[in-house]
Amino acid sequence: KIAMDEACWRLEQAGRPEGFIACFDADSRCDANYFQALVRHFRNHPECPAASIYFEHPLMGSDHPPEVYTAILSYELHLRYYIQAQRWAGFPHAFHTVGSSMAVRCSAYQQQGGMNKRKAGEDFYFIHKFTPLAGFAQLTEARVIPSPRPSHRVPFGTGKAVRDMLEQGGSYLSYPPESFIELKDFLTCLPSFYEQPAPWKERRMSSVLREFLIMQGFEHKLSELLLHSASYATFRGRFFRWFNAFLVMKYLHFARSKGRADVPASLAARWLLEERGQLPEQKDDYALLSRYREIERMRD
Repeated sequence: KIAMDEACWRLEQAGRPEGFIACFDADSRCDANYFQALVRHFRNHPECPAASIYFEHPLMGSDHPPEVYTAILSYELHLRYYIQAQRWAGFPHAFHTVGSSMAVRCSAYQQQGGMNKRKAGEDFYFIHKFTPLAGFAQLTEARVIPSPRPSHRVPFGTGKAVRDMLEQGGSYLSYPPESFIELKDFLTCLPSFYEQPAPWKERRMSSVLREFLIMQGFEHKLSELLLHSASYATFRGRFFRWFNAFLVMKYLHFARSKGRADVPASLAARWLLEERGQLPEQKDDYALLSRYREIERMRD
């Protein structure tokens, strides 16, 4: 936060509020065209308030023990499955929130209140201030290579995930397909909620999802959204400002608390690729991750 506030102040002093601030970790690496790609993107897209930058963890090398590379492969597979499963379900603001792989325009940084004060998950909350805004982008012309090293400093995230796998063994566990299937069924009904809003509780859905929506006050929120929406486009925009990335994650954790167990990331990742007709011939974890990387690099 201190560094980003300082960078913002310096851009303002230089008369460049349209300039951008890039977030990068000291132990990360990047492609040689990193800065050129960011400058070109923010110059050619003046409407873009911020961007999530494409990343790939190293999967081999001599900097870390082999088990670290095995662990980071499993964790990155989870990250990409998690984002792609949300998109498959119809959630429009699913983007990676890796702290070393994001950039924000100075003016947008100020408008959204800057970086959060240091707390667990500040990167997640920070980048999701911008994902619903028009012009938010996924920049794929350059690549960040974050470190896969384990860490005791943070309560969750890459460092903790790698550390836990090294200490406990096994692969990374991710959210089960069933939760995303339910989410997709729910979001598919969004147009009908606008056209025929009542009574939503009578619609077919799992008891877990129904209980979660009741806990979140969906009935009152739906009435409020309808009251202030003159068109479906307005209704949809307002809905996803409420049902945001944090609420999606909250639902997944709620489903877990109701007994829906996590599954190995490789199994979940394989299921989604098969569901989308994109399963590679080789089905080992490396091949699965390579296919997810290919999908995300092709995204506009």
